[in-house]
Amino acid sequence: MFKTSTEMLSYIKENDVVFVDIRFVNLPGVQQHFNVPAQDLDEDFFTTGQLFDGSSIAGFEGIANSDLQLIPDPTSAYVDQFRDEKTLIVVCDIYNPRTGEIYHKDPRQVAKKAEQYLLSTGIGDTAYFAPEAEFYIFDSVRVRNLPNASGYEIDSDEAIWNSYEHQNGNNQGHYTPLKGGYFPVAPVDKQADLRDDISVRLMEAGLTVERSHHEVGAPGQAEINYRFNTLVRSADDVLKFKYVVKNTAELWGKSATFMPKPVAGDNGSGMHVHMSLWKGGEPLFYDENGYAGLSDTARWYIGGILKHAKALAAFTNPTANSYRRLVKGFEAPVNLAYSAGNRSACVRIPITGSNPKAKRIEFRAPDGASNPYLSFAAQLMAGIDGIRNRIEPLAPIDKDLYELPPEEAKAIPQLPGSLEEALVELENDHDFLLEGGVFTEELIQTWIDYKREEELKRLAALPTPGEFELYYSI
Repeated sequence: MFKTSTEMLSYIKENDVVFVDIRFVNLPGVQQHFNVPAQDLDEDFFTTGQLFDGSSIAGFEGIANSDLQLIPDPTSAYVDQFRDEKTLIVVCDIYNPRTGEIYHKDPRQVAKKAEQYLLSTGIGDTAYFAPEAEFYIFDSVRVRNLPNASGYEIDSDEAIWNSYEHQNGNNQGHYTPLKGGYFPVAPVDKQADLRDDISVRLMEAGLTVERSHHEVGAPGQAEINYRFNTLVRSADDVLKFKYVVKNTAELWGKSATFMPKPVAGDNGSGMHVHMSLWKGGEPLFYDENGYAGLSDTARWYIGGILKHAKALAAFTNPTANSYRRLVKGFEAPVNLAYSAGNRSACVRIPITGSNPKAKRIEFRAPDGASNPYLSFAAQLMAGIDGIRNRIEPLAPIDKDLYELPPEEAKAIPQLPGSLEEALVELENDHDFLLEGGVFTEELIQTWIDYKREEELKRLAALPTPGEFELYYSI
């Protein structure tokens, strides 16, 4: 929206902006914010920034070194459509005010360092990312976790389980069977107008929407695609996208979630990530003589992704729920192979014809619960490692990987089956992330400890309704 701080300040004065909403992201990937009055802002605002308590933010500092500094990035600013007072959102980078250096656990700074590392290698100067974050929209979500009671209940006016229920005195009968939600028209698709509203709001927030549609998941799964961007900007866009989707659904009296597997027996929500490298304005992934039009550089990039995919999963699929999605039979990309157009492979090569600029790879494992800055940075680092070391992936497999004979299937590596497995893989394979100081040992260990202590340890102590069903009468 703005190229400079001066442009942003002029817009504030000329358009009667009342507040500036300060945004940053914690280590798990959840946006944080606070407001400052816009009327008194000047150029110093973009150099002195705002101080905050890092000890109160998940994954950041202890109380002894808790002061951290937020420096606004005016090029990230956009108007908040969901506030009563006119408000401008601006994303910030985090610095250590004691040293003036970047804060090494700021996810956005990690992504910036990944871009700088790519440039330093001489391989390329630009990495483009195009994530496709799927989501569900529900009419009701009820959750409780008490010492004596645990459970959840979701509902959707599209859900097949409502086909025999009274709906305002009658039932009109148009529902979608599980896994049958891909591209139906109204009245089966009951969310077209809502997706249109989301799309309009995304465009108003600065994204270039390319298409929107109902996804395979029957009770309200959706996908809205928008134009690719550079790594850091693409991660910014993911957070913008999630903010607009969730708040638009809220205005409609509904609830949107990017949880990877909210519906048992139906498809989960992924965040397929399209990637390509460029140098001097020229694409590096195209070769008309290569398999599926791939250059050696692209093939080695895939080799790096597949070699490190098990460790990458700790960042790309970072929740226990992520591994409810990564199971056979739900279009889940669990096989560490690549293929042209084959959606059962972990890496797919989209069909792009003979257009060199459109040639890209699609990593299908990630999901929308990830921190996009860390996820994208880790994927780029794996790809660069593949290029630098000329890592050859296994030969491409152009058939349904779910239907392979058992002996053939055994030869194909698989993604981890749980978050704990992924964390162990990251412990054993992360040197490629440390290159160029992009990630640090401390950040990686903080991530592993946080996931184990704050998530897995808690989940391990909670009995579930399924356990009562299986074991109560033993």
